[in-house]
Amino acid sequence: MKLNCDLGELIHENDALIMPYIDQANIACGFHASDPKNMAKTIKLACQHHVEIGAHPSYPDKENFGRLSMNFDSNELIAIIQYQVGALQSLCMNENTQVSYVKPHGALYNDMMADLAIFTIVCQAISHSPQPLSHKMSLMMQALPDQQAFIDIAQQWQVPLIFEAFADRAYQDNGLLVSRQQQNAVLHDEKVVVKRIAHLTKHQQLLSINDKKLQLNVNSVCVHGDNSVAIKLIKALRVELDA
Repeated sequence: MKLNCDLGELIHENDALIMPYIDQANIACGFHASDPKNMAKTIKLACQHHVEIGAHPSYPDKENFGRLSMNFDSNELIAIIQYQVGALQSLCMNENTQVSYVKPHGALYNDMMADLAIFTIVCQAISHSPQPLSHKMSLMMQALPDQQAFIDIAQQWQVPLIFEAFADRAYQDNGLLVSRQQQNAVLHDEKVVVKRIAHLTKHQQLLSINDKKLQLNVNSVCVHGDNSVAIKLIKALRVELDA
């Protein structure tokens, strides 16, 4: 199981400390955070540590860090996504590397998981973006107990999927994330986080806030780079996943 983190967001300046411990870096593309200079810097850091690069596009909303839903017609949303992925891909070419997957950020990610129409638009945007040389660009999405509808749409657009679980977020009984507006939605306790991911690795299960067992097929585990204890959590999870 791989370990991924959202980076390049200019929050805690922890990227150089986090990058050696992860497998996949979801790099902010400028619409919720970052700028071209920092994007290029983060790409170089990923290359230095042989970390796979993913684009982390958002709604155009730096004021709210991309965490408020916004309404766009399908063509405009496709253009918004492709603009960001294309910008990161272009900067990657300067380092002889490439964007291998896309993981939407914040509200765009949550909207994609809650609305199959938006998920379809995201798949369409990725499918029609310039593809890496070695493989088709993948989409990272949240693993769910029932995800067949998402798989069917992704297959229609020939977009491979990477299923992730969130180490530092609480889950609802339906498998979606607890809103950040609610208390204890973000987890900070190292022992709690490591214990739940150890259980996930062994049993393919996470527990919801009501202790419901969520059966999940997971390829990658995420810790948010803007979590105040991100480095501590990532180091501990690296040890657990390598055990």
